[in-house]
Amino acid sequence: MNTGIQQRAAAIAHHSSLHKAVSQGTIAQYQDITVSEALVLGLLQQGVTRYFGIFGHGSTAIAEVLRIYEYHGLVHTYNVRHETAASHAATMLNMLTGEVAAVVTSIGPGALHAFAGSLASASNGAGVYHIYGDETTHDEGFNMQQIPKDEQALFLKLCSVMGNAYALYEPWSVTSALKRGAVCTKGLPFAQPFFLLAPMNVQPAVLTHFNLLQLPHGHHHVPVVCYDDTVFEKATALAKNAKRVTIKIGNGARGCGSYIETLANLLDAAIISGPSSAGIVPYTNPRYMGVGGSKGSLSGNFAMEADCIIVIGARGVCQWDCSGTAWKNARAIINFNVNPFHAAHYNRCVSVVGDAQGNLQRWIEHLRANGFSLGDSYSEWFLALQEKKAQWQALKQQRFDCPVLFDEMWKRDVLTQPAAIKTACEFADEHNYIKVFDAGDVQANGFQIIEDKHEMQTITETGASYMGFASSSVLVSGIVDKKMMAFCGDGSFTMNPQILIDGVEHGANATIIIFDNRRMAAITGLQYAQYGSEYKTSDSVAVDYVAMAHSVHGVQGISGGYTPSELMQALQKADQYRGLSLIHVPVYYGQNELGGMGVFGSWNVGNWCTRVQEEYHRQGW
Repeated sequence: MNTGIQQRAAAIAHHSSLHKAVSQGTIAQYQDITVSEALVLGLLQQGVTRYFGIFGHGSTAIAEVLRIYEYHGLVHTYNVRHETAASHAATMLNMLTGEVAAVVTSIGPGALHAFAGSLASASNGAGVYHIYGDETTHDEGFNMQQIPKDEQALFLKLCSVMGNAYALYEPWSVTSALKRGAVCTKGLPFAQPFFLLAPMNVQPAVLTHFNLLQLPHGHHHVPVVCYDDTVFEKATALAKNAKRVTIKIGNGARGCGSYIETLANLLDAAIISGPSSAGIVPYTNPRYMGVGGSKGSLSGNFAMEADCIIVIGARGVCQWDCSGTAWKNARAIINFNVNPFHAAHYNRCVSVVGDAQGNLQRWIEHLRANGFSLGDSYSEWFLALQEKKAQWQALKQQRFDCPVLFDEMWKRDVLTQPAAIKTACEFADEHNYIKVFDAGDVQANGFQIIEDKHEMQTITETGASYMGFASSSVLVSGIVDKKMMAFCGDGSFTMNPQILIDGVEHGANATIIIFDNRRMAAITGLQYAQYGSEYKTSDSVAVDYVAMAHSVHGVQGISGGYTPSELMQALQKADQYRGLSLIHVPVYYGQNELGGMGVFGSWNVGNWCTRVQEEYHRQGW
């Protein structure tokens, strides 16, 4: 059978596609191939050429096919040291480039690790194939590492909760599985992870006289626009009666920056974003007020007090709209979304379902036809927004002007997170790094500090807020040939430290910065704000992260020092190194308000829940 695989792989490589190899007669249309090869061939048809994961006894048949296809230059497999890290890398690749990759694991714990990581792709609309080994179909007894329960299809049930899942219990169903996977990972407006479960005894099963041309090609999502004029007429009427308009944008607004700026000028509107959608509208735009939400900016949350809210490409996530309480003065909400459930999230709103870019174009035409024009007068609302943004800028500058504070744990002056993050952000932007923020306090401070000019300048994974995502994601820097900088807390980094090994193995060109306050500062802050005491969110264990980095051959470990100038020197040293660098920066934690960016919103969590829920029901959105 290996001879047949070799011939097919060589022919496809020679002709650059399966279809050409068959149509020109180099290989026959009908072949005897294993399910594993059909799977790899089918994914190749869809443009899936990269695999991340760890092979085990539940995936050896797939591994053998990948070995041969990689030898012929058709695919590339990135073997990593943790399946969750594999999920994160594949998710980041899709977020950055739109390329769909596959995560491949064995049965059992490996699959569960990868499944946990799939939460990030599911939350961010990233298309990723997940291929897991599964228990054998003959049910001869428990397979090692299967879910130990006398019931069928347990992994299928588990995975179908997170996304769309398909189990290859019938070998010939591989083509149907690949059709569904193509739609889920690329053909939907909000892509999903697709889980393909491959029983261990099915993977090597031979499909006799299999029709190679039955393998489906990938899908391309075709944007759909709303052509019901009454929807835009209702939206226009609401805008005409409003005195203070605010546009809030999510990731579904990507590619719509110029339309949003035009819309804001027509409506005399403020623009605010969620944590992960910075850069869609440049921070320098005078109407852009920064991030709004439970950890939003002073100016962003002020803008949320408008009487007419326009939501573009966003889900009603709890922190995004302060658990539904952000719109205190709103009389109208106009909601643009491709998903009708999300478009209709708020009561009494005008739902504009479909592609945001096309629908914004149509509404702008309606507004102009109804007398809306750009104008050049500064309204009372606009001037109030400018005043509030100036206050926010002054608040930020006050923290940047006090870059070090005495820290009780470090027993010396150390950098504050605002000062350290600001220094690193400015360096990253100047030297064309993609900034990636990990979950936690670093993330919360970071999205309030960044002042991006364009999309994808910063990636903040707030959909799942997955600790360890940023460090794992820099593996992709070697694949896409773009420098990346991961902003990690000490807690987040230790979730996935194996990137030090994987990054060297796969040629990462990146810098990981560990902002070390020896605690989960975001949760400590919540505990103090809600209950006045900390509980189990810090530790007493000192870690020499620079020595840890040096222990891995090929990683450059650097001390980030205790001042902005020392950190700048460390960043310069990292930038001059072609490979993976780790910078350790001790940072302040304490009650001094200059040590962080503050919190300006509400959130349905802890002992705030009763108050927030009462407000949510009072507003009735």
